[in-house]
Amino acid sequence: MKCLLDANIILDVLCDRAPYYEDSDKILKLCETGLIDGYITTLSFANIVYILRKELDPQRVKETFAVLRQIVSFLDLSVKDLEQAANMLLPDFEDALQIAIAARSKADCIITRNPKDYVTESIVVYTPEEFLKTHVF
Repeated sequence: MKCLLDANIILDVLCDRAPYYEDSDKILKLCETGLIDGYITTLSFANIVYILRKELDPQRVKETFAVLRQIVSFLDLSVKDLEQAANMLLPDFEDALQIAIAARSKADCIITRNPKDYVTESIVVYTPEEFLKTHVF
């Protein structure tokens, strides 16, 4: 199963965010063990580095990227994705980009803590808790 992970899933684990850490960590472990195919966008990684800029020096950015590359695959952002996202007319352009990239890459779902922000009928959107409850591994 091909799952696009929103940046908040990665941030929950990197920042040990309670009460979200446990379910987000389980999602990443499913990716790490190959039970699901986890993907994040290059845009998400850039946002993660920006959000954690005070905690991540250049060496830590390199290390974080290396670790994530062992757990998930990265999806590039294209001009066509920008165009599709702009045409969605959603309030949050970044979420529209995630939807466009997920659709282009034929992801089965998006896993995020903010499903209400992902207004789409083209792809299933789960919270980590919902995903873990509805899929048996």
